[in-house]
Parts: sequence; C-alpha cells; structure tokens
Amino acid sequence: MIAAGNIIAAFIEDRTGYRVVTNIPSSQNDLVKALDMGNAHIASLTPFAYLLARENDSVTVVLASARDGKIFYGAQFIASRESNFLSYYDSVRNENTAEAAEALEQFHDKKPCWSDSISPSGYVVPLGLLNQARVQTRSAAFLEGHPSVVRAVYAGSICDFGATFIDARQSATLESNYPDVAEKVVVIWRVPEMIPYENISMSNLVPLEMRRVIQRAFIDLMLTPEGRSAMQTVYGMDEIQIAEDAMYADFAFYAKSSGLSLAELIK
Repeated sequence: MIAAGNIIAAFIEDRTGYRVVTNIPSSQNDLVKALDMGNAHIASLTPFAYLLARENDSVTVVLASARDGKIFYGAQFIASRESNFLSYYDSVRNENTAEAAEALEQFHDKKPCWSDSISPSGYVVPLGLLNQARVQTRSAAFLEGHPSVVRAVYAGSICDFGATFIDARQSATLESNYPDVAEKVVVIWRVPEMIPYENISMSNLVPLEMRRVIQRAFIDLMLTPEGRSAMQTVYGMDEIQIAEDAMYADFAFYAKSSGLSLAELIK
C-alpha cells in the first residue's frame, strides 16, 4: 500500500509541481481529526467520515468512487410474502407506488432485522427514513450481514421486516440454498439511490485553484494502467467521477435523521 501510495504521490507531483507526502492514518476518526487540524490535505473518506468532516467544515469533496458508472446506490425494505405487509414497490416498472411515510407506517411496533450497526444501507439510512416517518419499531436484531437479513426474513421467526442493499436477495449462496427466495421475500419499498461509496476530499485550507489542479491529476492518473492499479490498492477505487458537496444532501439528511453519532459510525 505504501508503494502504491508513492506512485500516486509521484504522479500528482509530476503533474502539479506540488510536494506530496504520503501517510497511512490509524483510523478514519484520526484522519478526520487531522483534516480538521490542517495536518492532512488529501484523503479518501468513507461516507460517514466525510459527513463528520463536513460538519467541521474541514473538507470539500472533489471525486467520488463509482461502481458500474454510479456513485450512489439504494436500499430496500423487505418482508416475507406470507406477512400481512403491503408492498409499495412495482418490480415491473422498478418504482415505488407510494411515499415513504405511507409505505413504512405499517412497520409501527414491528421488529426489524438490521445488517450491522454501521451499515448505511442495512441500518442507518433505513432507520433515518423510519424516524422521518415517525414509525416506532420494536428492539431490532443485528445479524452481521445483508444475506443474513434476507435469511431471517425468509425464515419468518426472527423479525418482521428487514433492510438491505439492492438486491441482497440475489446472492449466489442464497439462491443456491433457497431457490424460492425472490418469491418468498418481497420488496416493500425501495430507498432511492442516495448512499455514496467512498470519496476523495480535500482540506478547505487548500486554495480552490490548487484543488482543481490536483483533481485533474487524479483523473489523469486513472487513465494510466499503473495509476489505476495504485488507486485500487490504496483506495479500492476502480472508477472515479467528479463530485460536489451538494450531491450528498439527501444522504446527510437521513444519516442525521437516524439520530446516530457519526463519530461512532466510523473507525
């Protein structure tokens, strides 16, 4: 990782003339603190680390990691077909048929299954939506994985409903062990694509023109085989797209609506 980081740094230095020093933070919390103190200037941030840094007005996003050409993904509320819940998702048209408040009201006083305590799609954003709809649920079960949530809903004895990324039901293991999983586990409502992958942000102490030059250097870096390989090694990014802070407004809103501490959602 250090060697790959040095490749990235050398490329940026060559393209911009700026001196770039690489460092590996011990945690995302430490990285956010370093950005806030002005001791770090270019960083890859997880979604919640980015929101925490933005609360401090420490950073501006310049690039976002993309998968299959998209920088955001959605989530879904699921339940057993044998339950009494109504589905407000039209799979043919791939669209919801009601607003969140109407669709989620039926989960009042029901027990959810969440993926894990820091999952954006399997817990935090769905919880934010429930809170915005003023839906009070029973104590949840945390199952450590999206396929586990699907299995629990399929079994029907652990929880009343669950939340996963789209579409966790299509896991090869699930389809192998439960051939009828897509039939028995139905989508009740889908969360629009608002959940981001990691991004590259820069300290607000860096002048705007300098940020633009470094942003361009990263884009050019991804056009080279060696640069792309280095970005995959260091940041796990196969594609990047230009991004702006305003694009994260919906995600920020529902993460805040969850009532959870951002500092406790990052490591």
